[in-house]
Amino acid sequence: MEPKSFSQPVRIERSGGILTFTLNRPEAGNEVSGPMFEAMMAALRGEVERPAARVLRLRAAGDVFCTGRERAGRDAESVHGEVSRLIELKRLLRSTSLISVAQVQGDAQGFGFGIAILCDFTLVSSRASLGFPEMRKGLPPAAIMAYLGRYGLPKQLFPMVLLGDALTPAAALQAGLITQVVEPARLQADTDALIARLVELDEAGARQCKAFFQAAQEGSVEQNFRCATEMLTATSLRLMQRR
Repeated sequence: MEPKSFSQPVRIERSGGILTFTLNRPEAGNEVSGPMFEAMMAALRGEVERPAARVLRLRAAGDVFCTGRERAGRDAESVHGEVSRLIELKRLLRSTSLISVAQVQGDAQGFGFGIAILCDFTLVSSRASLGFPEMRKGLPPAAIMAYLGRYGLPKQLFPMVLLGDALTPAAALQAGLITQVVEPARLQADTDALIARLVELDEAGARQCKAFFQAAQEGSVEQNFRCATEMLTATSLRLMQRR
């Protein structure tokens, strides 16, 4: 287990089948820096190579969840590198076989809101402010729009990214971007209870369920039926052998 240090910009801990990322730059609005990107990507890649955890918990220290990411690039090459890195983290977060849970205790803006949406479960404090403010500076949030349409309807989502207005958790819930709005005093306990249920699931079955659910969004119904036949056959045989 990694040593716990409150000076680390992101704390990465493993315990009881749970991999936890805690964004730990509250003085900077928990903006994700280069070293934070690298640390989280390394942990997710490690789970691909040597699966150990079953659930990923994404949370933050302080009053704010995440107000975005640092932008240090000043030329084409460095800006392209930064963008490629943030896309890779999102790709790893979406494709991980871990069941992911975002615990959003405070404001989540831009990149911060985007990574919370990518998690399988997104629990948000009723006091949080959410949004995509990038267009206020003329920057289309393309890295978010790449997947945003999989969660809601265009007529609801396009005004959010175009105008950049602040969103209430209730509006985000109605749009399909988050899972649950929780009173602040209940957020920790409700997230703990959800994770406890996830850890109790059959491990192989949970990984297969997530993989098929995501793949089915990409394939045709006929292709999904063929894949379902193969998966249900293999899974049924595995469960019979275990009994």
